[in-house]
Formats: sequence, structure tokens, C-alpha cells
Amino acid sequence: MANSIYRASILQSYSQLLFQPCLSNKHCVPKKTNLLCFASSQLNPARSEVSFCIGTHLIPHPNKVERGGEDAFFVSNFKGGVIAVADGVSGWAEQNVDPSLFSKELMANASSLVGNLEVNYDPQILIRKAHAATCSKGSATAIVAMLERNGTMKVASVGDCGLRVIRKGQIIFSTTPQEHYFDCPYQLSSELVGQTYLDAVVSSVELVEGDTIVMGSDGLFDNVFDGEIVSKLAAHSDVVEAGFRCSFLEENSGDEANRWKA
Repeated sequence: MANSIYRASILQSYSQLLFQPCLSNKHCVPKKTNLLCFASSQLNPARSEVSFCIGTHLIPHPNKVERGGEDAFFVSNFKGGVIAVADGVSGWAEQNVDPSLFSKELMANASSLVGNLEVNYDPQILIRKAHAATCSKGSATAIVAMLERNGTMKVASVGDCGLRVIRKGQIIFSTTPQEHYFDCPYQLSSELVGQTYLDAVVSSVELVEGDTIVMGSDGLFDNVFDGEIVSKLAAHSDVVEAGFRCSFLEENSGDEANRWKA
């Protein structure tokens, strides 16, 4: 992964993302190769604008390592920064359909459309247009977060991918998973029976410099308690190191039967 991303990229087989807003008039230096620092342009140096510093860590389910997992995400430096995650629904494998195809195409389409004028920097509209452009058979849960340079983060999610905002050791914002019943989340689908962008939970939160945002599929949040995530983040100021520690905690949480919730 490159130190800095200047265009949208697709990254697959994902476990979690951690990102922190930083002021564009503040020097932000990547410390490791998988830290992404988005510095917004300073047309007006007297005005502080917020952007993301991002660290990622990837862990496929052990049974899915050979095919690279079933999840996908993209990171964009458009405006203040855009993060999106899609989690392919495993049940399609029973119909001999690769569950990763839908999630990967959905994220590829979202990546290419993020700057579209019709999207108007709206995460719910981005979900609508990316879903409409996806032709692969399958379904996926999805979440999109877009940061305005004034510090407002807009979020739209369908299903049980999640996001937490942590400030000074406290979770100040958390998304709510959507499920029809246990282990059957809302999902965008190639079939008419699935959900649409109209079913998305839409929210916004005002960020300040130093906030940490943790985004991930249910594979993270079903296996690691929020308190454990907060404690790991508190011990590491670097988002990349914190991401690695949370992933390590995920790998080693619970007993063998519950360690890897798909």
C-alpha cells in the first residue's frame, strides 16, 4: 500500500479501518507504509480544514484466506476524505456464487462515482448509484463515511458494518446494526428481495482534531467489545499500530467457536 493516496483505490479482504481527523495546516507525516495521510489543499492558510489520517489492517476469515476473503473497501482523498466498506454475504457460497464478487464490484463502483456531480457528496446517494451499477450476483452489507472539511462526517449504512467515534477515551457516536433476525442483516442485493439505499441509516457527527474513528465489518464488532477497542486505542497514538493491536485482539478473543464470527 502506498504511503499517500491521491486517488481512490480498492483494497480487499478487510478487517478494520481506523482514522483520525487532522488539521490541514498541521504537518502529518506517514510513519509506516500502511498509514494514509490526506492533507487538504490550503487555498486559505488562515483557515483550518479537517482531513483524515488513516491506518488499515486486513484479516480474512481463516476459512476464506485462499480466495482473499469476501469483504472490500475503498479509501479516497476526495474533499475531506471518504471511507467505505462492504461485507459480502457468505450464504451465496451455498449457491456456488463467490460472495466476494458483489462486495468488490460495489466498492469499485462507489470508488469511481465518489466525485460524481449527481452524488453531491452524499453517502446515501453514493450507495444508490453504486448499487444500481453493480451487476454481480450476490449481496453485501455496506457503510460509507464522508468527511466535510469543516469537520462534519456524514454516514450511511445498510446492515451490520459499523463505525465508532472515540473522543478522549469515550465512544461518543456509534452506528446501529440492522437485522431482519439474528445473523440475517439488511443487505444490498442483486435480487429484488434485498434492501436499497432507502433502507440506509443516515447520520452525521461533528468531529474535532484527535477524534479516532473505527470502522469495520461485523467480524470486528461481533468479536471485540467496545471497551476493549477503546483500551487498545488509548495505548497507541499511532492509528496504524492501534489498528494492528485491535486486529490482534480480534484474532485472540473468545473461544474457538466464537473467535471468528463471519
